[in-house]
Amino acid sequence: MKKLICFSIFITAVFCGCLNHQSTVNTSNLEISANHRYLTSGGKPFFWLGDTGWLLLSKLNNEETEQYLDNRKVKGFNVIQVMLLHSLSAVNRNGDSALINRNVATPIISSVKNKSGYWEHLDFVVDLAAKKGIYLALVPIWGSNVKAGLVTSKQAEIYAEFLAKRYKEKPNIIWLNGGDVRGDDSTLVWQTIGKTLKKFDPNHLVSFHPFGRTQSSSWFHTSSWLGFNMFQSGHRRYDQDTARNETRFGEDNWRYVQSDYDKRPVKPTFDGEPSYEGMPQGLHDSLQPRWSASDIRRYAYWSTFSGGCGFTYGNNSVMQFYRPGGKSGSYGARESWIQAMDNPGAGQMIHLKNLMQKYHFEELAPCQELIKNQGERYNHLVVLRGKKCLLVYTYTGRKIDLNLNQTGASNLKFSWFSPQTGKTTGGGIYRKNNLYSDETAEFNPPGKEESGNDQVLILEFTEF
Repeated sequence: MKKLICFSIFITAVFCGCLNHQSTVNTSNLEISANHRYLTSGGKPFFWLGDTGWLLLSKLNNEETEQYLDNRKVKGFNVIQVMLLHSLSAVNRNGDSALINRNVATPIISSVKNKSGYWEHLDFVVDLAAKKGIYLALVPIWGSNVKAGLVTSKQAEIYAEFLAKRYKEKPNIIWLNGGDVRGDDSTLVWQTIGKTLKKFDPNHLVSFHPFGRTQSSSWFHTSSWLGFNMFQSGHRRYDQDTARNETRFGEDNWRYVQSDYDKRPVKPTFDGEPSYEGMPQGLHDSLQPRWSASDIRRYAYWSTFSGGCGFTYGNNSVMQFYRPGGKSGSYGARESWIQAMDNPGAGQMIHLKNLMQKYHFEELAPCQELIKNQGERYNHLVVLRGKKCLLVYTYTGRKIDLNLNQTGASNLKFSWFSPQTGKTTGGGIYRKNNLYSDETAEFNPPGKEESGNDQVLILEFTEF
């Protein structure tokens, strides 16, 4: 990251204190911060911790919906990403159809008082989530339907107006245009949806959920309707990348953040779909190894420590609400969504959120020039800097060499934070004269150097 970018942000930064900073999640409309780097809710910094509950509307009844939302709330999730229409034949758990004749321009709205249908069920979900302090990031129509030519620009305009007017007064709505699709496919439809949503619902943020290994900024960064960027780092290993756009960044999701961070105008960005816990590596071959909790942590910390304004977690069974004993699960799903909700990675995401809030993420900025050897692939190190603190993430628990002369700090105390447990341990006090007068300070994380022994080095500048 350019040194100019790193230090210009600190001109107005205030003390990055070590007291616990808990941003209260409420359901005020989300907004973009004054510096356009993160989101706010009710005027307070909002760290996006999302979950992909893609098929919630079609798979869960009222009771199951509450069970799911309660589980996610306890684990610290404050946004659920949901498809409104996975297909044009969409029905909910009760068998209620969403559309007349598979036409997005003709949603079925009940004319009978107190009768529940597809969209009435969505009303229930929106209100229930709001009561629990959870935002819903809603995808109007999944991209495959548009890509197949099943939705015209005119139909999309009518449908987007319907959605915007129906939910513009709901405080916990975010719109995700697109849906696992490239923005240069059916661009007119995506532009129409984005513009129409913003025209009739100007107070809710709109973004674009892109295809794997791509980012919304590639097509819509300067579009007036796009409030923040989102990228999908995808589900492949380095060696599984074959397409040109995939080999550009591979698993290095931090590169997407760096790419977006340098764009103008400045807009927040984050990983809206990394590899999912329990998903086969490469997505389609169920005999491949599965992505684990440690992999998900790597994506989460790499991207946020590179300047992302949040992170979205995903689980193979949960995103499709898989039920064993019935129809075979997609992507080799094996365990029930109820069991998978408590997979290790899901429970560990709250540690990232707590850490970022404690050290005032809104005042932190990426500062890679402090790292002497950033490392390649899984050895890559990322650092965030505040006026009085540094946070450095290592996925492999390898030695960290830092150039601390640039910080101007004469003394510091250090400790180690575990992304697995959320606990802070060890450490001590180091002084400039006996530690880094040669411009390099060396820190050795606890444990063996290996993938999954991830640690965060916390450095707090102080005077004695």
